[in-house]
Amino acid sequence: MIIPLDPERVETVQLVVDASMTAATFAREPNERYPQVLATPVMIAEMERACAALLRPVLQPGELSVGARLEVSHVAPTPVGGQVRTSARFTGREGALYWFNVWSEDAGGKIGQGRHARAILPQSAIESRAESRAAARSGS
Repeated sequence: MIIPLDPERVETVQLVVDASMTAATFAREPNERYPQVLATPVMIAEMERACAALLRPVLQPGELSVGARLEVSHVAPTPVGGQVRTSARFTGREGALYWFNVWSEDAGGKIGQGRHARAILPQSAIESRAESRAAARSGS
């Protein structure tokens, strides 16, 4: 039985920013420098978590939701120690994609917002496809 998604439900996840979550941790070369503030990829991961939580009730055994599309802006910095609340609301379905409005806030207000789409797939199909891509890359 498929459970319909409630468009009025909002799912919220929270985190406290630590040094491992900052943009500075993404520097890979000696001359790269980024600030000690919440990294955009970490904010995006929290947006994905909030959306995935909304989809959990509709997943069948062996299924997972995966990110498919993202339109996001990161408009304000959050320092180490800052608490971030990230929320998602289901807005509708277009074919295989489930769309959500997402937003993140800290004590100073909104730090990011956008739209995110997820698809529901069998976990085995995702892992099988990843394995075939790895085999193709290695020439096996």
